[in-house]
Amino acid sequence: MLVALAIRDVVLIERLDLVFGPGLSVLTGETGAGKSILLDSLGLALGVRAESGLVRAGQSQASVTAAFQPPPAHPTYALLLEHGLEAEEEIVLRRVVQADGRSRAFVNDQPVGVSLLRRLGALLVEVQGQHDQVGLADPASHAGLLDAFGGFEADRAAVALAHRDWRAAERALEAARAAIAEAQRDEDWLRHAVGELGTLAPEEGEEEALAERRQGLQQGEKRAEAVAGALSELTPRDRRGGGNPAAALRNAARALERMPPPNDSIQPALILLGTAQDALAEAETLLARLVQEAAPDPRALESTEERLFALRAAARKHAVAVTSLPELLERLKERLSALDAGSGQVVALEAAARAGRAAYVAAAGRLTERRAAAGASLDAALSAELVPLKLDRARVTVALTPRPEAAWGPDGQDRVEFLVSTNPGQTPGPLARIASGGELSRLMLALKVVLARGSPVPTLVFDEVDSGIGGATAAAVGERLAAVAARVQVLVVTHSPQVAARGAQHYQVAKSVTGERAETSVTALLPAARREEIARMLAGERVTDAARAAADELLAALT
Repeated sequence: MLVALAIRDVVLIERLDLVFGPGLSVLTGETGAGKSILLDSLGLALGVRAESGLVRAGQSQASVTAAFQPPPAHPTYALLLEHGLEAEEEIVLRRVVQADGRSRAFVNDQPVGVSLLRRLGALLVEVQGQHDQVGLADPASHAGLLDAFGGFEADRAAVALAHRDWRAAERALEAARAAIAEAQRDEDWLRHAVGELGTLAPEEGEEEALAERRQGLQQGEKRAEAVAGALSELTPRDRRGGGNPAAALRNAARALERMPPPNDSIQPALILLGTAQDALAEAETLLARLVQEAAPDPRALESTEERLFALRAAARKHAVAVTSLPELLERLKERLSALDAGSGQVVALEAAARAGRAAYVAAAGRLTERRAAAGASLDAALSAELVPLKLDRARVTVALTPRPEAAWGPDGQDRVEFLVSTNPGQTPGPLARIASGGELSRLMLALKVVLARGSPVPTLVFDEVDSGIGGATAAAVGERLAAVAARVQVLVVTHSPQVAARGAQHYQVAKSVTGERAETSVTALLPAARREEIARMLAGERVTDAARAAADELLAALT
């Protein structure tokens, strides 16, 4: 329910803080006191269109803050979570309007779009006004209200579930058909690609392994070339041994050995030449063995590169990474399998879709039958409520119109709409088009009395629902407002003392003029002041003792 309303610099209101309780709250005051400004201010907080004319003269901006405490599990909490906002126990809607007409919206001090504010406001407050009818006047809400009136929540849930399953089966069928159609268009290419990739048989991680092996083979060739080059330097370049270091060492040793005595001085040189010959022979043997061991396989590098390049060429052809080739092959195989097995799959899905549609039609048909019976009961209940509201010539009927299959939804196959005729012989039409402002407000009140438990909105606002009536009719209006207020919070702007006397809380709206500036104020009335206000409403401008006595009598009769 609405627990508090704070208004700053809106038209004639400079600063106003109101606290509301449960039950029926009445707002009274003389014509022109500013009661409509209160409703306009509340509308701002609920997301209605902002206008620069609402900003108090001389001020840069106006603001309205409305605090609500919805019941547990109310739809507003789910909506807040859907938009990433914390669902606190109290929900505070705030609107700030600049003097140029621009506005900002906040929910629990978090900036939001006005559209979200409007959606939250529609879940929290329903306004029935003389000129701006919302809520029950919207046909989109009528099916849910009729189902709640008839107690068809379980049937409605069954229809929604059947609709979901049917649509899921339809989507699966459409997806299968689309996949098969796509596969058929590409069948030749698919078979060629699967055959080509299947022959290639790419493996996960193969590219990295081949690249490492190729690098190793390339480095092995370079090592073998280096060893072979070193060995060639130790082998003769001609038949006479020219250019052979080993032969050169032997020749040098032989030349020294032919030296005539005394030759003791050359012995160290001969020893070093012998050592060099041995080391050179050992190096030559080692290099020869290395050449033999490191001789590369001429096909190994070639086959490795062929495999690596083939994988990379296939990846370029299919515009994927080499690492994705195995996955691509599996996907293409699946598409071929879907094509090969598609007919059987489609047949099964078609059967499932037909079964889903049949289940939905059966569930929706049962709901339609029950709605028709509930509509007749609702007609009778509303007729009984309209007589004391001075609408005995009016008739509200529930129209059930079959919708085309394309418009079937989770709420059934019917379009449900409450239609009204206010005079005999008049063709029933939509609520908002047929009735006048006062008639429409009373029609809404009658509907609310009958359908109160069907709406999740915890706060109802009626603007001059008693317009143009008095006496017993006004008393009947007050009685029904009190009945609705026993279930939900009700705020009513009224000129009727019979309605005002029913209020659990009574607020007086007054306008005062200081100098050239007018200002609207709102006062929560205590018992004595309330008696005086109801006496004024009974007597007019001059309050008499007789009017006060009548006010006492009226208040006493309702306590």
